[in-house]
Amino acid sequence: MSLDLDSTTDWTGLGEGALDEIVALRRAIHADPEVGLQCPRTTEKAKAALAGLPLEIIDSTSTTGFVAVLRGGGAGRAGANGRTVLLRGDMDALPMEEETGLDFASRNAGAMHACGHDAHTAMLVGAAKLLCARKDELPGTVVFMFQPGEEGHHGARFMIEDGLLERTAPEAAFALHISPNMPTGTVVSRPGPLLASAETVHATIRGKGGHAAMPHDNIDPVPIACEIVLALQTHIARRVPVADPAVLTITTIKAGTGAHNIIGDEVELLGTMRTLSEPTRLAMRAAFERLVTGIAAAHGATAAAWINDGYPVTRNDPRAVTLMQECAAAIGADYAEMPAPMMGGEDFAYVLAQLPGAMAFLGVAPTGSDHRTNPPLHNTRMTIEEAAMATGVAMHCAVAERYLTRGFG
Repeated sequence: MSLDLDSTTDWTGLGEGALDEIVALRRAIHADPEVGLQCPRTTEKAKAALAGLPLEIIDSTSTTGFVAVLRGGGAGRAGANGRTVLLRGDMDALPMEEETGLDFASRNAGAMHACGHDAHTAMLVGAAKLLCARKDELPGTVVFMFQPGEEGHHGARFMIEDGLLERTAPEAAFALHISPNMPTGTVVSRPGPLLASAETVHATIRGKGGHAAMPHDNIDPVPIACEIVLALQTHIARRVPVADPAVLTITTIKAGTGAHNIIGDEVELLGTMRTLSEPTRLAMRAAFERLVTGIAAAHGATAAAWINDGYPVTRNDPRAVTLMQECAAAIGADYAEMPAPMMGGEDFAYVLAQLPGAMAFLGVAPTGSDHRTNPPLHNTRMTIEEAAMATGVAMHCAVAERYLTRGFG
């Protein structure tokens, strides 16, 4: 049953009507992926698709991102200038070799849209076109944020530092992220923490190398490093509250000289740390340094530990989640509440730290597939059901209209 959102607009039908154009843009972006903060060709494709629309384009100065501002003709109905809402789509790809076999697979070696940002950009362009066509009916302003550098490059933070939020003054922010492991067309979210903070941890353990047949004459950093890795896991299990979890995974260990009979001087560790609250995040940062340096010292070695700051927790405002749930019902999409946060990270967290809002996942499991076993995000064989993008476009439009009309009320 659909809910009354003070709108008679058939966003679902309009999204389906625009699907061919959305799919064509998504495929063009997919075939030509770019990594990082500088994605000029992707930006050019998005801007070309928006050309001729009643939008004010404001470019990011530190990235190739931009915002497109639509000022509705009915702004006075919600106050002197109406409300302002931000919709975000990211544009960058991952440094991976594609193995999907698609006709429009990446033609750029070492880059692939394995996280769905091609679909995010295409859906946001589609929503901008539909909302522009109803400019005179919109009681406020929509800010479309096209952002590169989400995959570990802090693109949203750079765009905020460029002053794009200050210049456009949105009062709420929303985003969609596709998932091939959720049923097609389903909208999934939750209030509070949705995704974890994400930081990179490094350590170097320095011992004293020598002949492997006489380890007592040396300080072997390898068993020390192994002890550190196990101690970090023990710390998670015994010192971190189960209701406020953390993940610390060491993904890379570099050691040795390549010879079977030589003990090397040092070992390097690399990994990731994920948390869902600031107290646990700070406690884990302190514990990492303490365990690395303390265990090394106990064995007569030395160690350095450092952490690269990552994304903060992606935290949804409960009011915004309710709004998205109502909009999903209004466009005829199934809504499901995520039972627990995911430990992946998202730099939309920077926007949600500034503005109330929410992110939701859109199921795009290919037709006939089992969403539970599909290749996941960040997999070289990840594919999507492109028809689900019509639901994504409709969601963007319904959310914007709903917020401009009634806010969180």
